[in-house]
Amino acid sequence: MVINVYEQYFKAEAVFSDVKRNGALVMLISDSEAGFITYKAAVTFFPHRDEEDFAVSYDAYFEKELYQGKGRRSRKKEAEYLEQLQGTIDELAKENNASILWDEPLGEARRG
Repeated sequence: MVINVYEQYFKAEAVFSDVKRNGALVMLISDSEAGFITYKAAVTFFPHRDEEDFAVSYDAYFEKELYQGKGRRSRKKEAEYLEQLQGTIDELAKENNASILWDEPLGEARRG
């Protein structure tokens, strides 16, 4: 079962497919099945042309696997991954000539 452990929208600066991206959706994703679990950090950049535009496009989606192995969801592991999330997402953004404006959230964080 795939669960977005954490997700939040932020302002961003990027250009993908010749389209300026002003928003980013940052996520910590858990996927567990039959005693096997994977955690991933992910970000997708989207146009965010106005305050109500949250139409996420997946042509600018990037992820990094943080953990894969036997086990199940753990609040302790998730807390550790959340502490590392900003740095991991910054690496993904930098690799793709983008940036997240962490001090400019576009809404409240959601946890699953």
